[in-house]
Amino acid sequence: MILSKPIPISELETIAQEYFGDMIKAVVDIARKQMAINAELHSDLECEMLSNGSSQESLWGINLYPSDFKSDDFIEFDSLINIRAWQGNRSRYVENEDTRAMITDIVKIYVIE
Repeated sequence: MILSKPIPISELETIAQEYFGDMIKAVVDIARKQMAINAELHSDLECEMLSNGSSQESLWGINLYPSDFKSDDFIEFDSLINIRAWQGNRSRYVENEDTRAMITDIVKIYVIE
């Protein structure tokens, strides 16, 4: 589901129950400032975003932990879709600090208290 408006953290907690209980997979498009949430795999969200006009190089997979909303553990920058040697990202982790900051800023737009 590509978000079109902010979602309260309480709703995110409810949505988390659908797949993993305490965690939600998400994909963020840093160029278009969009976010898709709630799938079993990051690649499912990636496909949804690509189908809606996103570019591969702008998509990053993350995990959100609603119970940690107020802490640094809320966003986990880890996904198989993040492995991109051609972009200088050689691991599942989003290695570039500026990219992580952009992702965090976009998450703050879409996830509210």
